[in-house]
Amino acid sequence: MISELCRLSAREAVRRLKRKEIKPEELIEAAAARIAEVEPKVNALPTLCLDRARESAKRIDALGKTGASDHPGWLAGLPIAIKDLNDVAGVRTTYGSPIFTNHVPQTSDIMVETLEARGAVVIAKSNTPEFGAGANTFNEVFGKTLNPWNTALTCGGSSGGAAVALATGEVWLASGSDLGGSLRTPASFCSVVGLRPTPGRVAHGPKPHIFDSLSVDGPMGRDVRDTALLLDAQAGVHPRDPISLEYPARSFQDAIAEAKPVKRVGFSPDLGVTPVEREVREICAAAAKRFGDVGAKVDEATPDLKDAQFVFQTLRAFKFATDRSKLLADHRDKLKADVIWNIEQGQKLDAGIVGRAEHARGTMCRNLARYFESHDILACPAAIVPPFDVNTRYIAEVEGHKFDNYIDWVLVTYAITVTGYPAISVPCGFTKDGRPVGLQLVAPPRGEAALLAAAAQLEDVLGLAAKVPIDPRPGTP
Repeated sequence: MISELCRLSAREAVRRLKRKEIKPEELIEAAAARIAEVEPKVNALPTLCLDRARESAKRIDALGKTGASDHPGWLAGLPIAIKDLNDVAGVRTTYGSPIFTNHVPQTSDIMVETLEARGAVVIAKSNTPEFGAGANTFNEVFGKTLNPWNTALTCGGSSGGAAVALATGEVWLASGSDLGGSLRTPASFCSVVGLRPTPGRVAHGPKPHIFDSLSVDGPMGRDVRDTALLLDAQAGVHPRDPISLEYPARSFQDAIAEAKPVKRVGFSPDLGVTPVEREVREICAAAAKRFGDVGAKVDEATPDLKDAQFVFQTLRAFKFATDRSKLLADHRDKLKADVIWNIEQGQKLDAGIVGRAEHARGTMCRNLARYFESHDILACPAAIVPPFDVNTRYIAEVEGHKFDNYIDWVLVTYAITVTGYPAISVPCGFTKDGRPVGLQLVAPPRGEAALLAAAAQLEDVLGLAAKVPIDPRPGTP
């Protein structure tokens, strides 16, 4: 049985911590026991830092007395998991790569610093594919992470370890990151919530591509309101991130509590750019219609995002070449083929191609802005297929359409990435054989408050949040 503490929502756990009804140390030990029970079945949290967490817990009271406890995102000693792409001082951080198998950073990155300053206690690093490349969580350092709904299936990626840790009750909150769908795809596959915020909403870095607006850090939770709590803890401006945004005047948790029902929702079955497996399409369409239960007008309408594949593949390749060319030169034999391909694609680019991609990106953003003149929320599938065999590296074909490379099957999420609009994956149902399906919701730029409010309203109508945490379930592909 999952212990009472591990079943608590993050919000309830923080409430009890603030009222001194429980201590951070109690949650650390509850999480440690749950991790010991679950990990052999799923491999979500390969690196633990329990002693560091216990030491951090001792400093929480002193930290709170500095005024940090007045912040809406104060976590009061809640244990969390950090994706293995983010540096945590003194903790093995591999980026899922054999090149960094024994890497232990001396300092934490900006997001981790922010979270720890707001009362988070880092208890573990969550598994990720090498450098976050790919939507199936496996690497040569730690192996495969398995889907708890059926351990023969993938959990998605690249924030797969984070999603599984939440779904199984190992932690209450987990950070993730998203370039092409890495918060949204694993959330969909594991029936949890993953939010890709507006670039700059969560300050992050340091990184070589400092003005990058494709890759963002963001929150994951078992439900929408827990996810809002973590976004409150993550958000805010930082002097070392030049695109970071000021903390909003109203917390994201308050935005949900005070929100009025969403009025206009547009559903697109495929964003006009990708095939979608029929059962997934039907589940998502039925879920989007449930916005009508809160009084919203729901229609089927698709924005013009036809250049998404060209724009994303070009700018992603440029990013890989910018960030990873030296690794290719120094460690080609240790990089997986997909990463090598992406770097080399970027090295072949010229300024003309990148310029055309940026121009097309601007057109896509204008098209989406026009869409939101008549809609408050865009809804569409968060993944074009349900979870698949964990031994299948990526989806090569759907509904007769063959994909050119390992990342194009997540076009339904990366089409939104290039616009910079915030997006969230919310559990919306299960296939006939019990595989989770998520609905992706999109809001206008810097519209996380409205996005979370709409997501919470749908979550309340659908009533699926209470299905996690679960014990891992064996199955067949």
